[in-house]
Amino acid sequence: MKVTLSDALARLPSSPTAQYPEGAPSTTVLAHGSMQLKVFNPALNTGGRDRQVPHDQDELYLVQAGSATMVIGAQQWPARAGDAFFVAAGATHRFDDVSPDFATWVVFYGPTGGEPA
Repeated sequence: MKVTLSDALARLPSSPTAQYPEGAPSTTVLAHGSMQLKVFNPALNTGGRDRQVPHDQDELYLVQAGSATMVIGAQQWPARAGDAFFVAAGATHRFDDVSPDFATWVVFYGPTGGEPA
């Protein structure tokens, strides 16, 4: 299986949902077992605001382009191309100050509730 970032970004926004009536800012591009790889650009949301809610699985964010601020709980870091972030299942998180060209891979994996430490 293979996907390129440019091909994945061409799929955004994806179909509208109740949470994202303007079209979802992410879409699954690869999947196998419990793993899903998505591409995500919260700048596509109305107002450019990241409206994610905590997820049931552990996540890896692999920033590919643009800039933002990654907020996980009470901590925050600059997010730039080449950065990676781990978010445990159930953790509150979002990207703030998202540039229009922001793009990140998101890898969801493992059991519901996350893997034990």
